[in-house]
Amino acid sequence: MLRETTVFGPIFSRRLGSSLGINLLPERGKVCNFDCVYCECGWNKDGLEDRKLPCAADVELALRTKLEECAAAGTPIDSITFSGDGEPTLNPSFAQIIDLTLALRNRYYPAAKVSVLTNATRAGEESVFQALCKVDNAILKLDAPTDEQVALVNRPAGNYHVSEVIRSMKRFNGAFVLQTMFLRGPGWATEDWVGPWMEVVRKVTPREVMVYTIDRETPLAGLKKYTVEEMRALVQPLIDEGYIVQIKG
Repeated sequence: MLRETTVFGPIFSRRLGSSLGINLLPERGKVCNFDCVYCECGWNKDGLEDRKLPCAADVELALRTKLEECAAAGTPIDSITFSGDGEPTLNPSFAQIIDLTLALRNRYYPAAKVSVLTNATRAGEESVFQALCKVDNAILKLDAPTDEQVALVNRPAGNYHVSEVIRSMKRFNGAFVLQTMFLRGPGWATEDWVGPWMEVVRKVTPREVMVYTIDRETPLAGLKKYTVEEMRALVQPLIDEGYIVQIKG
């Protein structure tokens, strides 16, 4: 399982290129309101040893230090990416941290994008929504089209409803990226959900769709990945309709 420092990398991302990561969650633990069967950070129950979240000042210092080092070394950075050990928008200083990150990006790497990988559960909260509207790539997850199917894949905490996520996504007026994991699990497969999932895509009209499959060991045994060719065949109707679809195996 992964455990990331507050600022880590840059690493090569299948989706974002040379990506400098920002982890707004504990460095030796995990905080998330999803418990995804494919999460490379492992199960939530195995990440309880550290619950300390970095504050805005911690992130600013760590990010400035890393950007100065990378700039001095001539290290390319395509994206400054909020990911890490859980759901970044759970950090209470998320909106403030987005602002300081944009300022530091503009100073050191003005051509780099600022990206946020989020499960979209808090996109309906106004401060989170406004912060996500400021970044270059608001990448919002929806792995399945119904509450029951999300429960199989993402195991959300609390009251999760796909209808609420759809409502939040519509507020972006297309200025976001929809991200979906394609995989086969015990007794279910993404391919069985593609039709209703594509109907959701048509409702929320993202500027781009990212579909991808597992690349590392998963906490739930028995998960199977898709090939790029299989995923392309499944999403071909969206491609034919003019949607930009990025497919990563």
